[in-house]
Amino acid sequence: MRFLVLEDEFISRNVMTDILAPFGHVDAVETGSEAVKAFENATKAGKAYDAVFLDIMVPEMSGQEVLKNIRRVEEENGIFSLSGTKVIMTTALGDFANVKEAFKQQCEAYLIKPIDRDKVLSTLDGLGLLQQPK
Repeated sequence: MRFLVLEDEFISRNVMTDILAPFGHVDAVETGSEAVKAFENATKAGKAYDAVFLDIMVPEMSGQEVLKNIRRVEEENGIFSLSGTKVIMTTALGDFANVKEAFKQQCEAYLIKPIDRDKVLSTLDGLGLLQQPK
């Protein structure tokens, strides 16, 4: 499995990395533009991410904008709908407008912080992505 984590806070980024690392490769970035660049590079190299975890409030470009760009990159590369990367929003923002916008842009799950191991693994399992740790 390949994971991309967008999280600007050092501790939260490390927590997510620690949770996901036993299940595969994790790339963790701090800004929205870094996330889009990493996603574009991985997709073009034929090494698409299985799941992307996006915080919404990050520098340079919000997680919502990153999600739009992820779907744009997929479309440009002939990847549509269910065959795309699973995107999970991980944020403190639980208001209706943010949740609605994320699902409108085709995220698969929306987790409200604080994030813990059980929430992450349960979400991955529900998306059919949970495999035995390496």
